[in-house]
Amino acid sequence: MGIRDIIEGKKQWRAHVARVKALPPDYRIVYREMQKYLFKVGPVDLHDGQLLTGIVDFFAEGAASGKGVMALIGPDVAAFCDGLIQDTPTYADMYRRSIT
Repeated sequence: MGIRDIIEGKKQWRAHVARVKALPPDYRIVYREMQKYLFKVGPVDLHDGQLLTGIVDFFAEGAASGKGVMALIGPDVAAFCDGLIQDTPTYADMYRRSIT
């Protein structure tokens, strides 16, 4: 990874954060909780940004249509996140395979 890749990655992350900040307050709160959960669970492909960007896109559409965030994802944020990554390998899965 070169310096240009690092700079471009930072630009993309800042643009992503700006999109999150543009969401209504309830959406921002739920997004941050989802982000914390996903960082903790550790899907291997989380670093490519597609999952988090997709969540922001989904939330932006929901906010534009006037729906509440809980109407979109349901009452259990963790279960919603688990559904998003159910077929995605996690770092815990890789660790389990390495010790067996």
